[in-house]
Amino acid sequence: MVLYSVTVNVADEVHEEWLQWMREVHVPDVMNTGCFVSNKIMRLKDPIQDGNTYSFQYFAENDEKLAHYLEVYAPALRADVDSKFANQYLAFRTILDVIE
Repeated sequence: MVLYSVTVNVADEVHEEWLQWMREVHVPDVMNTGCFVSNKIMRLKDPIQDGNTYSFQYFAENDEKLAHYLEVYAPALRADVDSKFANQYLAFRTILDVIE
């Protein structure tokens, strides 16, 4: 199992609209790719910087499924977020092997 984690800090001014859109549109779009078996949305309790910080975690069965997502689907899905919330968020992505 592989965890694809996307940590996002979003500006207060668009936080509510962004979170609703992520829940109702973006996360379902990611899951509908068929590349992930489950996901979680978490919020940092004590963010280091201004704004609201979230961790979106997507679990893939293997490296091949994640690689397929990153190659085929990720560019367009990232562009969708940018077109709606350009310059209002900062994201970084990590890939982790699930040990237990």
